[in-house]
Amino acid sequence: MLMWLWIGIGAIAIVGVVLVLRQRQGKPLLGASNQPALPSLHRTVFSLQIGDIVQYLGADWVVEGQLTFNDQGYTWMDYMLQDGDQVRWLSVEEDDRVEVCWMETITGLEISGTPPQQITYEGTVYTLRESGTASMTRIGTTLNKQAQHCRYYDYSGDRDQLLSVEDWDGEIEVSAGRQIRPSSLTLLPGNGRRVYD
Repeated sequence: MLMWLWIGIGAIAIVGVVLVLRQRQGKPLLGASNQPALPSLHRTVFSLQIGDIVQYLGADWVVEGQLTFNDQGYTWMDYMLQDGDQVRWLSVEEDDRVEVCWMETITGLEISGTPPQQITYEGTVYTLRESGTASMTRIGTTLNKQAQHCRYYDYSGDRDQLLSVEDWDGEIEVSAGRQIRPSSLTLLPGNGRRVYD
């Protein structure tokens, strides 16, 4: 009986030595797989991917593209969302707190030259709060936002209303919307592919 005890202890010691040596050599432990881990299915407003679904106000919006802006090390993201023929932009940034904005491109406001300190649109007065120049990286569809750099002007109005003016190498785009709570969005992982062409 004592002999079987010593054989069991020896076997355990040998397996332990083999596992330690394999780990030091960077080899997988016994029974471990070399296959990469599956991507996380958990989504946040910072980790949305092409093909993911953003549910908001009773509609399912598909993430078709993403712009990442960089202004001297400060970064933020705009996701292009599409539901049928409708397009919206979900802007996400973290500056002391997370700010999420729901924006729509508008055509009823003409801007030429340098945008003014105040803009009135549909009865709301918007005041310039920040401006600058950012470089971009793109994933997926971003419509006419194709320039390498963008001059931006961000305005705020009453009741969390926002207005954004972007100059894409002379192509002016104006968007209006509002700041929303991230908790008002339901984020669902997609299949990694665009839905709309």
